[in-house]
Amino acid sequence: MKVVDFYYFSGTGNTLLIVKKMRYVFEKHDIQVNLHRIERSDPSDIDPEHTIGLGFPVAELTTYRLVWDFVKALPEAHGTPIFMVDTLGGVSGGIIGPMREIVKKKGYSPVGAKEIIMPPNIFYIQEDKVCQKKVERGLQKAGEYALDIIEGRSNWGRVPILSDIVFFISRAGLRLTKSDLNQKLLNLKINKKKCSKCGICIKLCPVGNITMTEDGYPERGYDCEYCLRCTSFCPKKAISCPINYRGKTYRAVKIRDLLQ
Repeated sequence: MKVVDFYYFSGTGNTLLIVKKMRYVFEKHDIQVNLHRIERSDPSDIDPEHTIGLGFPVAELTTYRLVWDFVKALPEAHGTPIFMVDTLGGVSGGIIGPMREIVKKKGYSPVGAKEIIMPPNIFYIQEDKVCQKKVERGLQKAGEYALDIIEGRSNWGRVPILSDIVFFISRAGLRLTKSDLNQKLLNLKINKKKCSKCGICIKLCPVGNITMTEDGYPERGYDCEYCLRCTSFCPKKAISCPINYRGKTYRAVKIRDLLQ
């Protein structure tokens, strides 16, 4: 393994931290790492001569539609090594097995899969000290995982029955997320009284779901992925998530880290 093309999507920053930690370990072992944002990448541009890395967060027992769409659109390969890492606040179950089957059928060689617990960015947001300890443990596991990949100790297994059942349930959840009813009921509301019209939320949205109105305020559409970038990184806390306890938010990185 000489070159790794690491394709990743990060919502509020947990996955970005993990990917950067793995890049650090790879590069210490003279492995070149190229980072690519999934939301800005074309799957057809993948170089089959490079090892492929996939990094993303868990959402609704699975991951975001934009991540699945990217993986399903990967070009055919002939033994190209591929590994994945995801970040989660609780459990998944519907990712590792089904994603392994997709890439394997496309001709890739699955060499590693790892799920790393990080602070949750939805529902109950934990205190800073608790979050920091989780981040530290997560980064340690990411470093160990990178070493396992380098030294051939990692694997990408599959639990057929369980993962298939959870994948079926999670697909139903993704369809619900996409539905007009869900998009209207679970609406990330924009408070114009707090909004400074800075436009950061528009730049952060990975699917272009936020646009600027004629009066200069952001307006949310009905194609939200619920990655929570907009609500977590709004400088004026003008975008609220209705299911977050007491309106608390979590961010793992600086705004500039996601805008670079």
